[in-house]
Amino acid sequence: MTSLDPMTSDSDAFRRVPFGGPANRQAGPEDRARFGRLLGAGIWLFFLGNPLGRLFDDGNSALVRWGGMAALAVFVVVYLHGLSRIPEFHMDHQYVLAWVYISVLLVCFWVVVPGAGDQALTCLVFIAALAMAVLPKWQSFTVVVVLFASITAAAHWIDGWSTHGNNFAVLLASAAVYSFRLAWQRQAKLMLAERDLSELAVEEERARIARDLHDILGHSLTVISVKAELAERLLDTDIERVRAELADLQRLTRDALADVRSTAHGIRGISLPGEIASARMALESAGIQPSLPTVADEVPSRWRELFAWTLREGVTNVIRHSQATECTVELDAESIRVSDDGRGPCPDNGSGNGLEGLRQRARLVGATVTTSSGTGEKGFALTVTVPA
Repeated sequence: MTSLDPMTSDSDAFRRVPFGGPANRQAGPEDRARFGRLLGAGIWLFFLGNPLGRLFDDGNSALVRWGGMAALAVFVVVYLHGLSRIPEFHMDHQYVLAWVYISVLLVCFWVVVPGAGDQALTCLVFIAALAMAVLPKWQSFTVVVVLFASITAAAHWIDGWSTHGNNFAVLLASAAVYSFRLAWQRQAKLMLAERDLSELAVEEERARIARDLHDILGHSLTVISVKAELAERLLDTDIERVRAELADLQRLTRDALADVRSTAHGIRGISLPGEIASARMALESAGIQPSLPTVADEVPSRWRELFAWTLREGVTNVIRHSQATECTVELDAESIRVSDDGRGPCPDNGSGNGLEGLRQRARLVGATVTTSSGTGEKGFALTVTVPA
């Protein structure tokens, strides 16, 4: 009888699909859908020509004839208006109002009966279609069964009446509407799933950028702080060294700003050789003896970014927390280990934002992150192992 908007059994999910409420009026998709429903329904309204033609029989009085015509006019208006409000009925649980619409249609049907006789049974087909569209599933099924039984019983018990196939038309129209209802319900759920996936992707990207910013700023600010303290200590003894440290501070600040900007634009890159060089400089500035590999050629290219992040996080933690005198980095094709001889893990070393971000990076590629004691059973060690 007509096509329907998406309807789901979950009214909260239904609310999340845009149907052109006040906030969506400018886009107009609901207006087009509404027009499509009314156009589809209007095609079938020519069947009401049967009761309308019977109203003009010579045996009908003027009151019966014009009363029936007025009832048919009201019937058409209420039916079409009900179809135009399908989303509102389900979104706002306006099922009492839906029953009011159906009741008005039934009253119009009874007003048409005296003049149209059994041809008025055609009206019940449209009532069944509207009920299937606007009522909860089991209520709509009940209405269809009652209307089918009523048409069949009326043709059997009232002399001269025939079903004219309207009882089976009730079933066919209801089945057609219900098939549209199921199809659009699935479409609505698909729309919700796509929206949830897009929102999840946005959240994951935000989390990724947050992790990158944490790691970048944590490392850069740590090195800047160490160099500033070193410059302050050397201020009265080695002015040339102070100038060199201040130049490094300016460079580090510019690099950190550039890294933040590139991360915000999603183009942040990090290289393992670059991190080895940066780690050596940062450890020496902090007064920690570095023991680092000079090359990273044996590390497969697919693991280099993860190892670079591991090195950055590990060295940052050593400088911040360890009070160590030596930091050792061991690197091979399947693992990287950053260890120190300091005071051991601090309370947040196993659950801080940096390590948690590193664990998330590792999980994405199937790697594992472990922590243990460092050099000579002292200090702290961070190890990342990748699949063989």
